[in-house]
Amino acid sequence: MAEALLRHTDSVRFEAFSAGLEASEIDSRTLESLDHIGVDRAGLRSKAIDEFEGQPFDYVITLCDKSSEEASRMPTSGEVMVWSFEDPTTSERHEPFRHALQEIHDRIKMFVTVKTRQA
Repeated sequence: MAEALLRHTDSVRFEAFSAGLEASEIDSRTLESLDHIGVDRAGLRSKAIDEFEGQPFDYVITLCDKSSEEASRMPTSGEVMVWSFEDPTTSERHEPFRHALQEIHDRIKMFVTVKTRQA
């Protein structure tokens, strides 16, 4: 979700990558939520954080507490931010995915505004 949302918000100034602790199948409700608000999801795939080992990043943003410890150990990361969102996969319904998408999108828009003003 976050990778697609950052690309949608500002793909000119930011290059977005998303990864979890392990690669897994993308939940269809994630894809449906992105489609619902017109965010391009072309090329999205689940990736493990190991895929980016050794790659430098200016920002590493985690979306849940359990992944923040792993991200903070990345020696090539710049600023690490922990954004804790409720995991929508714990529900059987679609609404938690749309809610999470909106919360993440709001935070990304704020991030882009702050970071582009600092530049």
